[in-house]
Amino acid sequence: MSIDKKYLAKIRKDLNGYGATRLGIMGIANDALHHAKRAIFALHRNNLAEAEERIMAAENKFREIETKYGKEDRIYDEGAYRAALEEYVEAKIFSAFLRGEKIGEVKGFGIEPETYVAGLADVPGELLRFAIRAATARNLPEVRRAAAVSDDIMVEIMEMNLTSYLRNKADQAKQAALKLETILFEASLRLEDTRK
Repeated sequence: MSIDKKYLAKIRKDLNGYGATRLGIMGIANDALHHAKRAIFALHRNNLAEAEERIMAAENKFREIETKYGKEDRIYDEGAYRAALEEYVEAKIFSAFLRGEKIGEVKGFGIEPETYVAGLADVPGELLRFAIRAATARNLPEVRRAAAVSDDIMVEIMEMNLTSYLRNKADQAKQAALKLETILFEASLRLEDTRK
């Protein structure tokens, strides 16, 4: 038995060539991830203008990836690219919440259902942070709004048959949602006590 060295050389060339592509994708995707994270931080500071700039910067990075590497199907399987898209989805959904908009589809950039659900599952954690700040400011209506949206997200996520990575994300979302319920309960008691 012998080895088809020609065929293996072809595979080696493909993999080595893709290795350079992969490094390029990872660099740009990490920039997009950074912008999406900064957008979320800006949203927590109620700086919607900066958040929008960061979201657009992330979108520009995704366009750069598509322009440079869009012919390569494997880009959509790259962990760095998917992580950046998840963070972007999270930023877009959290921004929609703050603006009082409907939470729905995040269009563009080949966002697959798994990527969307992963980003959506991170939102209860952001809603928890938002609710803590609202409770500290004694803004019970905003704590209630965050809890209601978190509950709505959890109802939808629990209707999905999630496994593996998404199951872990769903479990993390559930923990955040439970903590948010506790914040709501405690804030309600405190504000009721001050009215007496």
